[in-house]
Amino acid sequence: MKKYLFGFLTFILFISCQEKKAEVYDLDLLNGYWEIEQVVMPDGTKKEFKINETIDFFKVKNDSGFRKKVTPQLDGTYLINDVDEKIKIEQTKHGTFVHYKTNYAKWKETILVLTEEQLVLQNDQNIKYEYKKPTPFSVK
Repeated sequence: MKKYLFGFLTFILFISCQEKKAEVYDLDLLNGYWEIEQVVMPDGTKKEFKINETIDFFKVKNDSGFRKKVTPQLDGTYLINDVDEKIKIEQTKHGTFVHYKTNYAKWKETILVLTEEQLVLQNDQNIKYEYKKPTPFSVK
C-alpha cells in the first residue's frame, strides 16, 4: 500500500511541476474588425461600451501588420484615416504578445483569448480589453 501511495504522490508532484505551455492562437482570427465591449480594471471594476464611435481593424500576415481605428458610417461602410499602429506578434512559451509601435510610443499587450467572435487583450498595467466582432448596421 505504501508503494502505491508513494507512486501516486510522486506522479502528482511530477504533473504539478511541469511547465505549462502558453496557448498557440490562429493569428488569422485576429484579422478584421473588432469592437470594444468592455474594459476590466485590475481591481475588477468594469466599464462597458454600448456604442462605439471607432472600431479597431487588424491586418496581420506572417506575424506583422497594423491596427487602425476606423469609424462606422450609417451606410455600413467605414471611414478610414491614414494613421495606423505597426504591430508585431510574438509567440513564446510565456504567451502571445502584440507589440505596437507608432511615431510616439511603443507598448505591448498579451492575447488572453482569440476566437472567431471574441478577443481579449491585457496590457502591462493588467487592464483587460474585451472585444467582439461588430454587428453591421445600415439605414439604407
